[in-house]
Amino acid sequence: MKYYIIAGEASGDLHAANLMKEIKLQDPEADFRCWGGDLMEQQGGDIVKHYKDLAFMGFWEVATNLNTILRNMKICKIDILLYEPDVVVLVDYPGFNLRIAEFAKENNFRVVYYISPQIWAWKTGRIHKIKKVVDRMMTILPFEKAFYAKYDYEADYVGHPLLDAVSNDIKQREEVINFRSINHLDDRPIIALLPGSRKQEIVKILPVMLQMIDQYPDYQFVVSVVPWLPIALYDDFLKEKNVSTVVSQTYPLVLNAELALVTSGTATLETAILGTPQVVCYSTSALSYRIAKSLVKNVKYISLVNLVLDKMAVTELIQQDLNRNKLKVEMDKLLFDEAAKRQLSEDYQLLLEKLGNEGASKRAAAIVVKTLNS
Repeated sequence: MKYYIIAGEASGDLHAANLMKEIKLQDPEADFRCWGGDLMEQQGGDIVKHYKDLAFMGFWEVATNLNTILRNMKICKIDILLYEPDVVVLVDYPGFNLRIAEFAKENNFRVVYYISPQIWAWKTGRIHKIKKVVDRMMTILPFEKAFYAKYDYEADYVGHPLLDAVSNDIKQREEVINFRSINHLDDRPIIALLPGSRKQEIVKILPVMLQMIDQYPDYQFVVSVVPWLPIALYDDFLKEKNVSTVVSQTYPLVLNAELALVTSGTATLETAILGTPQVVCYSTSALSYRIAKSLVKNVKYISLVNLVLDKMAVTELIQQDLNRNKLKVEMDKLLFDEAAKRQLSEDYQLLLEKLGNEGASKRAAAIVVKTLNS
């Protein structure tokens, strides 16, 4: 069978790659044409466009790159028609993918959506389009299935694929055990900086994180660098700073860290599953933030950890609150307050219980293949 899979960012590449791995086990003749990244390519995907050319964050950023986005959408539509897939599999990335879903349905292609858009947070009206153009919707957060049921739409809850990506044997891997020697780090405890995977995030958030270096001379700071952004972008902020960098080693870094400063997104959930204390950081352009705040309804948190737990388990420092003084207070708490560390550990355990068991990728693959045979 022929599968056209679209993922528009790093987390989507990870989850789509694991989905493809499981699809191949159930359909040995599977052929993949993809919008995604290196991990999807490693699973045999023929990559049309890399997600590094697709990821625009924030309303202002999207508006200023609108011509590029529209051009990409046109390319995608033509490519789908030429490839003639048996199914179009959409992975998150709703601004782009919901428009492709509509196009695919109009042209009589089956449409499966893996990792529901967060329409429970904003743009709830998208549910009506989803009911019309998506044959099967797979959710990864426990409360999403009930949300869809309120609108008389039966979604499939498959569990969170991060539990597959962060497998039980990860702590025994050589790159984790020998992380310090591999990266020429000394014996001081590590504070991990995860400033995000988009240029806009690096520019807005990394400088604030770096202000903490001189506050903790007994610790070493290590920045997680993504390979698809130019190293010069990081160098602009890191020059003359006593800080190390590692590339594509997020899990080993987080597992070896005493504390992580994490840009809001999938990385907050990954850090929690790995069990490392964290402070969640978020900042965007003032215009994008004002628009988002006016549109988001009935959502109290930005971190997936807090959303799943429905409580403020990890501190969120957003916009003006992301500053040197408040960051220092929260870091001190998680580094030196045993009661705070113990409470966070208990919250992380509860999070794992709520997310369920491993196997989300396998369950999702079974639904995709079943859709083709129905």
